[in-house]
Amino acid sequence: MLDSLTFLVEKLSLLSNFKLFEFKWTDRKRKERTMHSHAPLSLLRGDLLEVPRTLFTHFGIYLGDNKVAHLIPDIMPVLTNDKIIIKTVITNKRLIMGCLYKCATVRVDTLEDFVYGSNILVNHMDRKCKAQQPFPNEEVAERAEQLVGAIPYSLLWNNCEHFVTYCRYGSAKSQQTEMFCECLKSIIQDQRSVFLSVLLGMIYILCFGLAPSTTLPTILISFTLWMAG
Repeated sequence: MLDSLTFLVEKLSLLSNFKLFEFKWTDRKRKERTMHSHAPLSLLRGDLLEVPRTLFTHFGIYLGDNKVAHLIPDIMPVLTNDKIIIKTVITNKRLIMGCLYKCATVRVDTLEDFVYGSNILVNHMDRKCKAQQPFPNEEVAERAEQLVGAIPYSLLWNNCEHFVTYCRYGSAKSQQTEMFCECLKSIIQDQRSVFLSVLLGMIYILCFGLAPSTTLPTILISFTLWMAG
């Protein structure tokens, strides 16, 4: 199971290199603010950094001296207290196990390891959060440094974006979570989802036979979508 998930992550990572996955809210101004990882960067301690990943954007806080603090799922803090082992590069298996176990770590890596060959956006979120003034850069960096270590993880409610918005603005928020929830809401409200769930349920019943394990999910899922729509 874990090997299959790892394989899927690796293939999605490969696809991302061809830019098949991009957020709809990417705009021209965002592209203009993009700095290529191979170009010289003028970063200040406390800057908020964004780098595109496979299906999402990863966030971190620049600490100076080519170091970045960022939150990432990791199972290793649960298995050992050896800081040397924990600081090693996080593999896909470690990341997936961290997601499943809901464990993460706020760690400090080099800028190159954080960027991983992607482009960088610097303080782009300041324009999205105009209602919230960012803290002074030094205070942002100090808040990030205070959180270094193991931390609970939630893909939707406590991810890397929550970490950086808390450090920079004092309020943990995630636009990516909001976008996902809005998308999920639109799917649930679309009545075609009900008919699709019924159709898939009927196919499932035809393939595996009429039984409680096939009938009940079909009825419950369709009924739930109908009532929520």
